[in-house]
Amino acid sequence: MTIFIISISIGLFVGIFFWQAYRVFHEVPDEDRSYLDRPAKGFRVVWPLITAVEHHWGPYFSDSQKSAAYYRLRMAGKEYSIMPEQFIAAKIVSAGVFTVFSYFFLAMLGKSAVVLALIGGFGGFYYPELWLKESAVKRKADILKRLPFYLDIITLSVEAGTNLTGGLTQAVAKSGDSPLRSEFSRVLRDIRAGKTRSESLRAMSDRTGSPALVGVVSSMIQAERTGSSLGPILRAQADQIRSERFQKAEKQAMEAPVKLLGPLVMFIFPCTFLVLGFLIISKALLQNIITWGPLVWAYNWPG
Repeated sequence: MTIFIISISIGLFVGIFFWQAYRVFHEVPDEDRSYLDRPAKGFRVVWPLITAVEHHWGPYFSDSQKSAAYYRLRMAGKEYSIMPEQFIAAKIVSAGVFTVFSYFFLAMLGKSAVVLALIGGFGGFYYPELWLKESAVKRKADILKRLPFYLDIITLSVEAGTNLTGGLTQAVAKSGDSPLRSEFSRVLRDIRAGKTRSESLRAMSDRTGSPALVGVVSSMIQAERTGSSLGPILRAQADQIRSERFQKAEKQAMEAPVKLLGPLVMFIFPCTFLVLGFLIISKALLQNIITWGPLVWAYNWPG
């Protein structure tokens, strides 16, 4: 009788648990992503959990949290794939997933799992932030790499007789898919929607946060206001950016030996000294220069 009651209780508990889980996910409304980009692969794996957390806990997120998340998403070019509420929910889901996996993995190893699992959850909470920061850094580097090419196309178009909008159109049409192409396409869409060219360019520089692009946009706006010739200004900007890239590459090349010094001292030199020391000691033992008993026995073991 006792076993029967326990079985019924466990069955009821499991049934209630799955029913509540079904309600939690069933209450989440379908999201219209017709005009949105696909999230990153890691987000798509746990997207039902993210949407559930965002639906039920999203109203409790503060405006400052959402504003900060939106700013970071915009700098990484992810504002059209992940909403700020969804990104905060993703941090919560990541913390939970890391905590559970850390606990079970450490429990299988027989380790004290509670404290280390909490540390894993803390790291999981900040893992999306690290991913977003890395995405922003890669985006800025890609923009800096491709910007001179785009400026060359705009310069050729302007000197051929078109205006700046026509030059941007040619740059978008003659280039491959990249973050900079997406930004220039958005500038053209903003201009067609009724924004002035200066406002659209300024919004682009604010979105990217790239210092090189900020300088180029400032030069464009200044030339437009003063009526200066835009071709020489853009050509000078492109040459300056290439020069800065070359100087940055030289700086990184000069820093490489200093950065390699740590791995050399910690890993390569000890192994080298160990091999040389073994050869020297072996030669000394063979010539009876070293006669210390334990060392001679260790060298001749097991023969």
